[in-house]
Amino acid sequence: MKKFILAIFLTSAALSAAPLKVYVMAGQSNMQGHCKVTTFRHMAMDPAAAPMIEKILQPDGTPRVHDEIWISTLGCASEEQAGKLTTGYGAERAGPKIGPELTFGITMYEHVQEPVLIIKTAWGGKSLSIDFRPPSAGVHKPHEDKLKALTSPGEIAKAESEYAEAAGHYYRLMKAHVLKVTGEIQRVYPGYDPAEGFELAGFVWFQGCNDFGDVSTYPEAGRPGGYDEYSRLMACFIRDVRKDFNAPNMPFVIGVLGIGGDIRNKTEDKETPMILSFRDAMAAPADLPEFRGNVVAVRTEEFWDPQLGELQARWSRVKEKDGELKGRGLDSAERKILMDEFLKTVYSPEEWEMMESGVSNASYHYLGSVKIMSRIGKGFADGIIGLDGAP
Repeated sequence: MKKFILAIFLTSAALSAAPLKVYVMAGQSNMQGHCKVTTFRHMAMDPAAAPMIEKILQPDGTPRVHDEIWISTLGCASEEQAGKLTTGYGAERAGPKIGPELTFGITMYEHVQEPVLIIKTAWGGKSLSIDFRPPSAGVHKPHEDKLKALTSPGEIAKAESEYAEAAGHYYRLMKAHVLKVTGEIQRVYPGYDPAEGFELAGFVWFQGCNDFGDVSTYPEAGRPGGYDEYSRLMACFIRDVRKDFNAPNMPFVIGVLGIGGDIRNKTEDKETPMILSFRDAMAAPADLPEFRGNVVAVRTEEFWDPQLGELQARWSRVKEKDGELKGRGLDSAERKILMDEFLKTVYSPEEWEMMESGVSNASYHYLGSVKIMSRIGKGFADGIIGLDGAP
């Protein structure tokens, strides 16, 4: 009798087992992640960050390895990286680093309470208009100003051919890797049971820098509607990935470029209107009727650290002073003595400790701050969790 009951229980459990939740993350350098793990020291200075740090690091300060969260990345290193989620799945150069995948994975696992798989494809310096151009967006041609500079039909034909070949190249690489991993999940996650299957439970897009500065694609940038083409491309992208991955209602997060944080009051900066316009264009597809309830725009400016950003902004004074001393022909030893003294006029000891421990990259990489990136990753996960019908 006991064996019979046990058999019924095991059969029922097998029938009710949920498909493996698979999340795709794609984009450019900030999706790769350029936040050195050394900046956890700065994150630890904030008592409010303690709960998240405990999930990332063990009491001795070494990274936790999350046994139920698996990941495969392409583009962050010279070859695919795969295994259990921990630190070090950010950009390989000068690592170890993290991107948004770490806290995203932790938060999603806590939500679904079952194993999850992340597939991350990200390459630095890539655009949506060309590199990730979705198939339904139409043929991409050189801007007319570029064509005017060409003098023969042959040169024009060559330029158009090169543009056509480049268009969508990284979209196709992303698609191929996602299909490869989902076709052989046990290679990445050995405990996967094919009988249970998998579900593409969410897609996160984090990109923007290259399109923001592309004046050839967006010649009206800074004027009303100047970035409307990005909104169109983003909508095409969402439709196409859902079609190509056979996931028509897959929850989708648009990570809106938030470098510099809340800049609405920085009216003296000539770029401010352009940045605000671009952010709105990135977020706009989430308001389309067809996407309401299953697409969300996450404003990453909300996760910026204003204090750290202000300290980094002062560094320009240090660089200017160093250039001045070099111009005076001083040797390196003399410059160091003078620079050490000058630093004391720019930063207090406490501020310098914060700056040195918290910044590991440029502003356009969110200062290379794990504190900022950890907030972003969690924000992306919360975005999916908050969507209608999300797993």
